[in-house]
Amino acid sequence: MNSAPALVLEAVTKRYATVTAVDRLDLQVPAGTIFGLLGPNGAGKTTTLRMILRILLPDEGCIRIFGRALDDSAQDLTGYLPEERGLYPRMVVREILTFLGTLKGLSGAEARRRTDLWLERLGIAGWAQSRVQELSKGMQQKVQLIASLLHDPPLLVLDEPFMGLDPVNARMVQDCLLELHARGTTLILSTHRMDQVEMLCDAICLLHHGRAVLSGNLRSIKQSYGKNTLVLEFDGQAGGYDLTPFASRIAHHGRVVELRLRPGMDHRSVLHFLLQQGAPVTRFELVEPSLQDIFIETVQTAHA
Repeated sequence: MNSAPALVLEAVTKRYATVTAVDRLDLQVPAGTIFGLLGPNGAGKTTTLRMILRILLPDEGCIRIFGRALDDSAQDLTGYLPEERGLYPRMVVREILTFLGTLKGLSGAEARRRTDLWLERLGIAGWAQSRVQELSKGMQQKVQLIASLLHDPPLLVLDEPFMGLDPVNARMVQDCLLELHARGTTLILSTHRMDQVEMLCDAICLLHHGRAVLSGNLRSIKQSYGKNTLVLEFDGQAGGYDLTPFASRIAHHGRVVELRLRPGMDHRSVLHFLLQQGAPVTRFELVEPSLQDIFIETVQTAHA
């Protein structure tokens, strides 16, 4: 693959009657990265993904994949895990995966070989001869994931990949995605799980009403906010201390309290206040805001 970005959107717009779902969106995804496409419900994420996959065509603008105009042949460069189940429920797992692999150009023998490898890798080889409808939601999600990557696409688009997975299986899928990333696959991840985005993604784009309101390298975005969040942990419950003069936002989590410091507020003044109160502080740490906090603040600002 050449050195062109994996994906470029230029002034892409999509309208439904009087609603503009995506509004002159510019987006660039570097090859070999894990890219998070984020936004609240109705922000235009799914419409954007469907245009990238040529399920929908943009009304304006252009889309390129690895330097190529998006056409039917370029679709073979992508794999897609939809949020909705897209499997034939009465088909046998091994048969449907083999069938879908042949649709992407694999021989029957190679499709079966890869199917068996991935079923084993994701811990569902014992269900290979079961019908899809007999599987749990989590197992169906893993089968859907295999269908999206069986042909080894250089660009993998994942819409809510951790939906329906318990923590053990979510970690298994996460490890698979990291393996694909290490092999050079570009991943576009759309999810409401900010913890997963923060753990996996190199860069993000946050959509609101079809427009990009925040985009760039995730590390740089977090650093730009500075260390303005104070994490406190107490030996016992954290109630009984009025911290509102110091913070614009306070979140209580049992013995742990997170404060968003007011502009210009010195974090040491919080510690001085608590020590004066005889508070049993066991942890006092100044950190960057979480991606979830950045997400909420950015959406609220954009909405206002």
